[in-house]
Formats: sequence, C-alpha cells, structure tokens
Amino acid sequence: MAMGGSAVSRSGPLLPLVMAASIPVLLFGGWTAYRSADDQRKAALHTAGETVALVGERVTAEMTDQIRVLETLAASVALDGPDLPAFYREAQRVAAAHPLWHTVELDDPAGEQVLNLLRPLGAPLGPTADRDTFDAVVRDRSPAVGGIGPVGPVSGRSLVALRVPVLRDGASRAVLTVALQPDAVGDILRKAGIPEGWVGAVVDRSGRLVARSLDDAAMVGLPASASVRGAIATGTQGFYRGTTRDGVPVETVFATLPATGGWSVHLGIPRQALDGPVRHALYAVAAAVAVSLTLAAALVTTLARDLALSRRRESNRAAAALEASEERAALAVAAADLGTWRWDVGRDRVTGSERCRSLLDLPGSGAGGEAVWSARVFLDAVHPDDRDALRAAAQGCLDTEETFEVDFRTVTAPGPPRWFHARGRAAPGPGGGEIHGIVADIGGQKRAETERSDLLRRLGAAQEDVQRRIAHDLHDQVGQHVTGLSLGLKGLERALDGSGGAPGADLGERVRWLQELTGTIGRDLHRVASDLRPTALDDLGLPRALAALAADWSSRYDVDADVQVIGSEDRLPEEVATAIYRVVQEALTNVLKHARARTVSVVLDRRPRGVRLVIEDDGAGFDPDVPASTVPGARRRLGLLGMRERLNQIGGTLTVETSPGAGTTLFVTIPLDLEPTAKDAA
Repeated sequence: MAMGGSAVSRSGPLLPLVMAASIPVLLFGGWTAYRSADDQRKAALHTAGETVALVGERVTAEMTDQIRVLETLAASVALDGPDLPAFYREAQRVAAAHPLWHTVELDDPAGEQVLNLLRPLGAPLGPTADRDTFDAVVRDRSPAVGGIGPVGPVSGRSLVALRVPVLRDGASRAVLTVALQPDAVGDILRKAGIPEGWVGAVVDRSGRLVARSLDDAAMVGLPASASVRGAIATGTQGFYRGTTRDGVPVETVFATLPATGGWSVHLGIPRQALDGPVRHALYAVAAAVAVSLTLAAALVTTLARDLALSRRRESNRAAAALEASEERAALAVAAADLGTWRWDVGRDRVTGSERCRSLLDLPGSGAGGEAVWSARVFLDAVHPDDRDALRAAAQGCLDTEETFEVDFRTVTAPGPPRWFHARGRAAPGPGGGEIHGIVADIGGQKRAETERSDLLRRLGAAQEDVQRRIAHDLHDQVGQHVTGLSLGLKGLERALDGSGGAPGADLGERVRWLQELTGTIGRDLHRVASDLRPTALDDLGLPRALAALAADWSSRYDVDADVQVIGSEDRLPEEVATAIYRVVQEALTNVLKHARARTVSVVLDRRPRGVRLVIEDDGAGFDPDVPASTVPGARRRLGLLGMRERLNQIGGTLTVETSPGAGTTLFVTIPLDLEPTAKDAA
C-alpha cells in the first residue's frame, strides 16, 4: 500500500504538466485557425480592392480614349462652316471604325439635335436626351461623361452619352455627342477575373446600373440597390454592407472613377462566403479557450507555490541587468571623454562625476566617485557672461521639458577661457526639479570654427585683391589705349571727310598707328585673361608656360628672369600644375612689390615621387622672425599665406630662407601620388 501511494503522489504532478502543455497547443490551434480564416477574409477584400482598381483603370482608360477620338472629330474642318453633309459622312466613317458607338449626334446650343446618324440628314430629330450632361458641357466648355441615360427619342434605347463641345474662336458653337452601348462596360467588368459568386457592378452618379458582371441586360438602366446609392451619396471609396437587387447579403468594396462624371465600381462578396470561415474559427477559439481555462485551473496550486521563487529570481536578474547597463553606460561616457552631472534646482545643488569635476576644475577630493557642490560654486566656475544663459536654459528645461543644451566658457582654469557643451533633460518623476546631463570639452571645435572664419575672411580678401588688380589693369592699360583708339578713329573720320586736310600718306600712317594700338589692346586683354586663367598650361604644358610667364614678366618690368626645368617634362596633374604656376606668379608679384631685385631664378625639379620648386631673387630680403605688423609701413605677408594655403590643398609645403639685404629663396615641395587612378588606367 505504501508503495502504491508513493507512485500516485509521484505521478500526480505529471497530469498538470501535461495539461499545461496542452493549453498553448489548444490556444495556438484555435488562434491559427482564426488567423487563417481572417487572412482569407482580408485577402478576399484585398483582391476585391485590386479588382475594383483594375476595372476602374480600364473603364477610365476606355472613356478617355473615346473622348479623345470624339474631340478629334469635333475639330473637323467640316464643322467650321459648318458643312453638315461632309461632317455626316465623316462621322459615319469614324463610327464604323468604333463598334461601341451606337450613334453620333450634333446638338445646337439650345439642345436641339441637328444631326444624328440614326436618321437621314435633314430629318426631324427633336431635343437631345440626358439634358443634365448637355448643360454641363455648355456651361463648362469641357468634355463630360453622362450616366446611363433615359430612352432616347431617336435611338429608342438607354445609352451612355459622351459629350464634347465644338469650340471655334473661343466660343461653343455646338455639342458633339456619341452614344455608347453599355455592353462595352459590361465586357470590361466580366473580363476582370471576378471570382464566381461575387457580384460586380458599374453605377453612374445617379445610382443607375451601367453594367453588371452577371450579364443581366434587363437590369441595365435600373436603379441600383439602396445600399449602393447610399454609399455613393456619402463617399468616393471604401467598404459597406448591403444587399444586392437579387437579395444576397454582401460586403462591398467600391471606388469612384476619375474622368467619368461620377461613375463608380462596386464589387460585392457574399457575406456567407466571406464571414463563414471566420465564424467557424471563432467557435474553435472559444472551445480552445474554455478547455484552456479548465486546464489552467489545475495549475493554480503549482503556480502559487512557484510564484514567490520566480519573483525573487526576476528581481535578481533585473538588478544584475541594471548593474550591467549602468556599467556599459559608464564605459561609454568614459570612452567619449564626457562628464556627467545632476542639477537639483529645487535643492540648489549639483552632483557631478570625477570627469565633470576635472573638466570644469571644480573643488573636490579628486579620488574618484561623485562630488556635490552648491549651485553657486558650480556657477562660479562659469564665465560671468554665460551664467545667465546657463540658468535660463536650466529653467526652460524644467518649464517646457525641452532638451537642456548650451555652450559656455569657464574661467577657473589658468589661461584663456575654455569652451564646453552641456546637454541634458529633466528627470522624470513626481518630484521634478532635477536635470540629468553630460558635459564635453568643445575647445577644439571652437578653434576649428575660428580658423574656418579666418580662412573665409582671407579668401574674401584675396578675391577682392584679384578683382582690384584686374580693375587697375583694365583702367590703367586697356582703358588708356581704348581712349587713344577712339580719338584716333575720330581723327581718321575727320580726315576722310576732308575736314582734317591730311594728305593720303598721313592717312596711311594713322591707319598703321591705329593697327598697332589695336594690337596693344589685344595683348593687354590677353595678359589680363592669362592672370585669371593661365591658358598656356593647357596649350603648352607647365615648363613652357613658366618660361612664357617669366619672359613676359621680364620684358614688362625690366627684371632678368630665367626658368630651368630638371627631370621629366611629362604633364603633371592639373591641380599640381596650376598650383605651381600660381605660386610662381605670386612670387614674381612679391619680387616686383617688395624685393627691388635685378634677377630672379626659377628652378623646377621633377623627381619620381614629387616636385621641387626653387624661386630665388637677389633683392632686399626681410627678417622672417619679425612680424610684419611690427614693421612700420609693412603689410601682412598675405602673398606667402596664400601660397601656403594653396599648397596645403595638394599636400605641399613652403619654406622661406631670407635675411635683410641677402635676397629671398622659396623652397616648394609637392608629393606626387604614384598609384594610377581608374581614369588614368582607362
């Protein structure tokens, strides 16, 4: 007996475990069945929506094509007169090419039929049908698509009217109408692949059936069901529930078609086919839930016993996860060289990390951990001009819960003020009044911004200097020569008129003088253009361009200048050649302005891994250790700055050797990239 009781006690927990394992299986099975049925329902509605869109596109395209043909017919020259017999024959030819056209009629502005292909020309026809569409065309002077119209007095049938205005000289002289057979719309609907049992319909704006997918011609022109009319009266697209004219409950997808005068496509799915699988799946889910609740009741005892242990384990895991998260956050802050702080505005105190204390040079032990300061001590470390901004940012963060973000300077550290960036946000909680954030040293960023501003300023000054030099050249050289040319031409004009009294030989001499002056102007303009863009680099290459530059400069300013090229004369990369040319050009300008030299020597040394350029003059020289700003009458050495900045862009360097009275030598070194680029390889 004892052994039997022990076996029963050991097998007792197995049954709840088996029942517990069965609960998710039952629930998952019911849930899967419901999801499958619901997915089928959604897929059916999605298919219905796609089918409605497809039918809408096809119907709209068909109506657009028919209107385009009708507009072409309305532009016929036969209607200019009008020549009705000629237009009658032309309309017959066009209608014969379009089987969907039942007839073509021409109406005067009063709505009386002038011509109808169903009657001989000149036969009495009476007023046009579908007067609403006719009035819309006359009023708007634009094409219109009518609904399934009433029985026409001539055709004797309910047709779809397409109307376009006949415009001549900006005025509407008539309205041209084509009556389409609704069978065309029905064919589009039936060929759209509507599943069996579904009901599709095209309805005009008044709620009458233009076509049905069931090929029921007897219903064409009749009012659609009340649910259809209610849907098109309240919206342009969507879903609705209703009943077909055959009495079948359906859930319908519909959409209004553009450029059709308010037509809409409706596709109804029988609710029995749509909701039946979902309803059966819900029954299965309900049964699974009931069984699961029964099984869950058997597990209550076991769960109650394990609940306390589970909570303790979860608490331990949460504490471990929190500790790991805090450790990772501390590592990230340390790696980013950030200091952390908490500003308790209510208690008027700031708590900061050791890195925060070190960055802001705040008092503390420096032994690690966190330190606490009063807000006054914390703000005393901030530059006086930035304290108000810091307080305002903190108050704004608490008032609006926006991010606390401000740049500020400190004054406690020796030397110039240091720049820092503080960022934080209000801590959540019922107490409020506390901001948590970080602080970072942004001194490097501020220095970079200052250097960038200085570089932009120098660039603007250089551009202004170039423009000033060009203006001087044009005014002092080209302007004077142009004035001389103008005066010479006036003198020649007076001589030719006979008022000058100059003999023929003098005229020839004047013409030659004017030709020489014109050549001088051309050379001056060429020199100015060369200063802007050295075309000789493209035409001759760098060595010859430098030789031409030196020769021209030497002849203009009577200073000996020679150029020597050592090594290969192969073409250098464009940016390197341009930089060398500009450096030589600027160096010659500096020699002319400051050196008072008699000779200048330029040596270009092409080496396998780089280019060396040496520019030497025998001029006055200067003391490089004395700043230009301290020399009376001296200007900043902008020329040398410009050379260095230009060379920095291509990795080059500039070294200056000079002393007062001993001339100046410039050493330029530019590395060359020996690896071929993709463009060079091609």
